Amino acid sequence: MTEQTTGRAAETEQSAGTGRSAARPTARPPEVDPHDNRRQVLYWRLLARLFDHEEQATLESASLAVVQDIGLPSALLDPKTSVDALVQRHPELSAEFDGLMAPDTDRAGNDDGDDDGNDGDAVRDRAAEVRRAALVSKVLLNVFAPASGTVTAGQLARWQSDAGWLERALGCTPGDLRGGRPGGGTGGATGVAAAGPGVSPTGTGGRGTTPDLSRLIPAIGPELGAIEADLVKRMRLREVLADPGLAAQLTPSMSLIEQLLHDKNNLSGTALANAKALIRRFVDEVSEVLRTQVEKATVGALDRTVPPKRVFRNLDLDRTIWKNLTNWSPEEERLYVDRLYYRHTARKTTPQRLIVVVDQSGSMVDSMVNCTILASIFAGLPKVDVHLIAYDTQALDLTPWVHDPFETLLRTNLGGGTDGTVAMTLAQPKIAEPRNTVVVWISDFYEWQAEPLFDSMAAIHRSGAKFIPVGSVTSSGRASVNPWFRERFKDLGTPVISGHIRKLVHELKTFLT
Repeated sequence: MTEQTTGRAAETEQSAGTGRSAARPTARPPEVDPHDNRRQVLYWRLLARLFDHEEQATLESASLAVVQDIGLPSALLDPKTSVDALVQRHPELSAEFDGLMAPDTDRAGNDDGDDDGNDGDAVRDRAAEVRRAALVSKVLLNVFAPASGTVTAGQLARWQSDAGWLERALGCTPGDLRGGRPGGGTGGATGVAAAGPGVSPTGTGGRGTTPDLSRLIPAIGPELGAIEADLVKRMRLREVLADPGLAAQLTPSMSLIEQLLHDKNNLSGTALANAKALIRRFVDEVSEVLRTQVEKATVGALDRTVPPKRVFRNLDLDRTIWKNLTNWSPEEERLYVDRLYYRHTARKTTPQRLIVVVDQSGSMVDSMVNCTILASIFAGLPKVDVHLIAYDTQALDLTPWVHDPFETLLRTNLGGGTDGTVAMTLAQPKIAEPRNTVVVWISDFYEWQAEPLFDSMAAIHRSGAKFIPVGSVTSSGRASVNPWFRERFKDLGTPVISGHIRKLVHELKTFLT
């Protein structure tokens, strides 16, 4: 008797003893899902290339077989091929990259689905995950494994383009995560030309609104900014700026503007003209975004002492009906209106003075750029008197140029030490009417004379002026603020603002209008 027959006989005997005729099948080893294997191959290749620029032949050949088998182009595995170039050749991939890595609660919910569902749908879902892994690997590898050695203008533009596609994949508008120019994540002239018909290289962000990426560890925005800054530093910027053709490939970004402001005194001729053009482009684009935020911010209280404007758009229909209900005629079923009522739209505005003091040390360059532009926007509001002071170990009153952020930035001198007392000497005489004055102080507050400076700031606060300490006003919110100052500002009742510039816009607009 064979072993198999013996096993079956034993099962039959056991069933007979219990009065049941249930035969138990022999256990089978779990089946290996080929889709899971393919996905693992792609991610292992990604990790290998991120930590070691040398190719692993086995992983490369296995990944190539996977990509070809799922119908994707082999160029997807070439780190030297930008996403723009890939989309130019294969326009159908553009939609797949949008929102590719965005937080998706629906996907998470579907993962816990019932195993008794349609097997065909489950197979298609697993195949789609393999395709998604290939596209994700492409974006991550291009962004987080940039070129080594000296960087050319074309390589910088290509990286900015790929970083823009990563931001699109995360559901953001290109440039948002790096705190830079709107739509600035897809390279310069090369990026636009490569997109091809029907493809928008600048994108609009996969989902239309910026998703919550707070669960990313580490925060991806500052990391992207650091990579971009490193690429700019490794680029022979002066040689690039001296060549109009190469300079035209550059896309303005916060990292590039910082380098230009640091090096502007060493530039001349064509290089200086190209540098100024890049700064002007960046300032204009950021100004447009900030101006929109200022317009959307909360404004002052309604001024009911000013008669409402009697135009149709201000007609208060509900109030008009309510006030004339006594004129209702039941017989005629008509409401006779004796008086029309209109909504008040005028806002209370009193002359206000805004004093912006900016630490122009190298670590505060992004805040310097944003707040200089913001000061110029508020300077354009009616009845707002704006003053701007920049300082390191010396202070400079930039008020005469406050309406032109471009000219203001050209007069700054980034770098050096930090002594806020010299700026305080210029700021205090400008506080003529404390109740109508707001002082915004932007710095990391690592000061040479900490206690005398804080005493002066506390005196401004006690005088009745609104004092707003700002540690960072960037998109990423990356900043290091002196904890000694942070605690004392908190005790004073004026906590440090640090984060998105919208916070500062809201504070200023509420006070000034």
